Amino acid sequence: MLSYRHAFHAGNHADVLKHIVVVQLAAYLARKEKPLTYIDTHAGAGTYALDSALATKLAEHRTGIGRLWQRDDFPPLVSDYLRLVGRLNSDGRLRAYPGSPLLAAWTTRSHDALRLFELHSRDVLHLRENMLAFGQRVRVAGSDGLAAIKALLPPPSRRALVFIDPAYEDKADYERVIRTLHEALQRFPGGTYALWYPQLTRREAHALPQRLKRLPATDWLHVGLRVRTPSADGFGMHGSGLFVINPPWTLAAQLQEAMPHLVEALALDAGAGFTLECSTAAPPGA
Repeated sequence: MLSYRHAFHAGNHADVLKHIVVVQLAAYLARKEKPLTYIDTHAGAGTYALDSALATKLAEHRTGIGRLWQRDDFPPLVSDYLRLVGRLNSDGRLRAYPGSPLLAAWTTRSHDALRLFELHSRDVLHLRENMLAFGQRVRVAGSDGLAAIKALLPPPSRRALVFIDPAYEDKADYERVIRTLHEALQRFPGGTYALWYPQLTRREAHALPQRLKRLPATDWLHVGLRVRTPSADGFGMHGSGLFVINPPWTLAAQLQEAMPHLVEALALDAGAGFTLECSTAAPPGA
């Protein structure tokens, strides 16, 4: 949606989950010397000031990253993410939050490419400015990232991480992400794809994980984090999830260790919990 501004939600519980996973995906894929292409379809502004008028209106970071900040008792999966958030807050005060483009740029190498898309006219300007330090390996486009994926796959190195993170304010987004992933898998079945989705009471959101499991992909991982009981009136997001196609073999065990800690830290009521499932086998300890 052209009106959507992620600054209202920066650092919330959904950002915590999605960015923990994106950091691990990028770090794992960057272990091989061969270049990697990172594609972000809804990149946002790149960084967010948590004391800005937009961020303080809802102050969602207080029940997200704010609950993890300055704790040192988390498993490595969470600690790796917190160290990166700390790069924007070197004085120990939580005043800024890095979006997925910045986290991916920090985690990848100088010979890896980032292809970032953002439709909001103001946010794309901020994104260009915030990513200038990474030079020519980053390209920012003020266009539709879902429509652009087809032309970028497969990349020259045949190694890619595609992060898809719509606002889902438009119900059509649910159909579009299914169609986009189906076409992407036809063009490049060996890529790693991570799709974030909100946990809402609306039918489209509830049905999405099962629809994703029917895509032509044999290797997938699904993780969900619920922070509260769904409201009786159906209003608001009670959690979120990520569906990862072709995940690293290490990711399930890492999440199995980390998710109970995230539930404990981010729970808003007794309805909090997590889901973790894989296509190949049950995750360790499940």
